[in-house]
Amino acid sequence: MSAAPEPVAGARTNLAGMLVVPATIFVAIGLIGPIAILFRYSLNQFIPGQFMVDGLTIENYVKFFTDAFYLNVLWRTVRVAVICTIVCLIMGFPLAYVLARTQSRFKNLLIMLVVLPLFVGNAVRAAGWMTAFGSKGALNASLMGLGLIDQPLEIMFTETAVIIGIIAVNLPFMVLTLQSVIEGINRNVEEAAFSLGAGPAAMFARVLWPLAMPGILAGTILTFILAMNAYATPVLLGGPKFQTMGPLVYGQFAQQNNWPFGGAISFILMTATLLLTIAANLIVQRRYR
Repeated sequence: MSAAPEPVAGARTNLAGMLVVPATIFVAIGLIGPIAILFRYSLNQFIPGQFMVDGLTIENYVKFFTDAFYLNVLWRTVRVAVICTIVCLIMGFPLAYVLARTQSRFKNLLIMLVVLPLFVGNAVRAAGWMTAFGSKGALNASLMGLGLIDQPLEIMFTETAVIIGIIAVNLPFMVLTLQSVIEGINRNVEEAAFSLGAGPAAMFARVLWPLAMPGILAGTILTFILAMNAYATPVLLGGPKFQTMGPLVYGQFAQQNNWPFGGAISFILMTATLLLTIAANLIVQRRYR
């Protein structure tokens, strides 16, 4: 009699596997297919007037890695993404902890306030920052009205403006990811650390931080990937002279009509994002193993 449930469990497993097949096929066609085509395009040659000539050459990759301009764009993109990820983690962890531990009846409202910015597109939010950072924007007008500055601050079309804009976009993702993980940590563990004589800093470093590591990794991966591939914010807040990889890819496809080189830049961006993410995960996991 005890062996009867086994066929039922096996049938449920098979049914679950069958239900996963459509999503797997969709992801394979919609993600792996275009990436493969993009990689194939990156090996073609670009000849002005002929659009694209079929071939198998790595000259597009050689062009990228031998030109200081493109290497600087890649380095700038990585630097901005790392800074935005670190700031999002520093700012998002306290807020996520408060949301996870609060017993207020307004908790759902607080979570909705965190989610609310996601209802607004990145371009609209970047336009809002433009009105704040402009030479006659709200920030400069307020500072000059208070007599704190004599000349408008040059914030627009700088790396600082881009970093602030990307942080504003990515911060809700970090907070929501951390909040869901911290809620799963039993509060008795923190109270036990305090009862054993640990201070707030020691409890955070030796108890809360290691236990929240899955959420930290997930949040940093998500925000880093979003920052590496940002487009609207660098274009609107950075201007044409502040180049990152996202706008550079768009420029090659839509403006230069150089699809092979655009494909190579896209593949380099994807590869760099994956390699940096994997390397960071391995380092962090080895540190807290």
